[in-house]
Amino acid sequence: MAFDFDLFVIGAGSGGVRAARIASSHGARVAVAEEYRVGGTCVIRGCVPKKLLVYGSHFAEDLADARRFGWNTEGATFDWPTLRDNVAAEVDRLEGLYGQTLGNARVEIFRQRAVIAGPNLIRLADGSEVSAAHILIATGAWPSVPGIPGAEYGITSNEVFQLDQLPKRAVIAGAGYIANEFAGIFNELGVAVTLVTRGDRMLRSYDQEIVEKLVGISREKGIDIRFDFQFKAIRKQADGALLVESGAGDDIETDLVLFAIGRVPKTPGLGLEQVGVAVDKDGAVIVDDHNRTNVSGIYAVGDVTNRVQLTPVAIREGHAFADTVFGNNPRTIDYGAIPTAVFANPPIAGVGLTEDEARATLGDVKVYKSDFRAMKNVLAGRSERALYKMVVDGASDKVVGLHLIGPDSAEILQAAAIAVKAGLTKQAFDDTVALHPSMAEELVLLK
Repeated sequence: MAFDFDLFVIGAGSGGVRAARIASSHGARVAVAEEYRVGGTCVIRGCVPKKLLVYGSHFAEDLADARRFGWNTEGATFDWPTLRDNVAAEVDRLEGLYGQTLGNARVEIFRQRAVIAGPNLIRLADGSEVSAAHILIATGAWPSVPGIPGAEYGITSNEVFQLDQLPKRAVIAGAGYIANEFAGIFNELGVAVTLVTRGDRMLRSYDQEIVEKLVGISREKGIDIRFDFQFKAIRKQADGALLVESGAGDDIETDLVLFAIGRVPKTPGLGLEQVGVAVDKDGAVIVDDHNRTNVSGIYAVGDVTNRVQLTPVAIREGHAFADTVFGNNPRTIDYGAIPTAVFANPPIAGVGLTEDEARATLGDVKVYKSDFRAMKNVLAGRSERALYKMVVDGASDKVVGLHLIGPDSAEILQAAAIAVKAGLTKQAFDDTVALHPSMAEELVLLK
């Protein structure tokens, strides 16, 4: 049977774009469908605009600190529309580059929704149908919204970048990276932030000693953090304010509610049931190590599989898929020792096993720490301290985990993660001469 395309990708996010481009480089006839904007969550409404807001918000502290360094910053003001619109313009630029990349790779783009209509068959929103030998599902994930009365008054990370104006007060619901990042952003921009979570911990996948440090510093910066908060309802008041009800007498009046309670695979309405593609209880597409579903010719990569919801992982999965199916080079992804970061204020970053994980899986564990004040904070008069933590397998002396909180933690960890991935020992760190004066030198001076 002759097909219109060798590969049809549903979703032009990071994983889908990489898969399409690499498959085309292997000689495949490729098409991509995207119902919103090319670039996906990371570029359009995730990592990129979020990080730009982090940069913008941090100028509040930088300007305050500058006075101790001899700079007169009197009269400095902040204008939200300027930051919002400049970030949006950068997103527009990047979207154009993604489209250009696909065009240069001879990938046909359908800027409309696509669903699976049958084996090897895709139906587009305009009613037309195209056939493909292989179909790749790369639709990503979508923010969760709780099923509570008044949930329609809240927003998610999808809408937060387009606010007409900053609220005076904000309640952020969640305990993950999005919640903590926007708590830091809003707080620095002058918003009174209350961060609530129904559990008793934040950022469960990170080393809890580092997380406790973040919670303490966040509170010192003025963020009201409430654990064990049961979010029951949102009521709109006569004056337009929102009342967040907990049912426990600690209701919160606010101007904005941001839901950051997790992301679910974006599979509803894709037509997966038409061909019998298996999904798990959360709607994630079930795949094997080679990104294959249970249906021949249909694959999935990225957040829609709910394996590791990270942009670089989706990109690697998309690349491996294309090499495997079209490049005669079967490849799988190693999900061990993936570095991650939370761009809170201050940021935290980690790679490998946490202390708790190491103690649960290894017989002999050694932990090395450095609790210090960054040089800039000393002169700025800030009491805020950084914490670097190294987890070592006592039997082999291998460094199995690194966990940091402090300025530029993510930038520092990326290079250090190579050492963890390579299985280097604590002695290898000790043998490396310190780069002085820097924060990163603490990694080779840990005791």
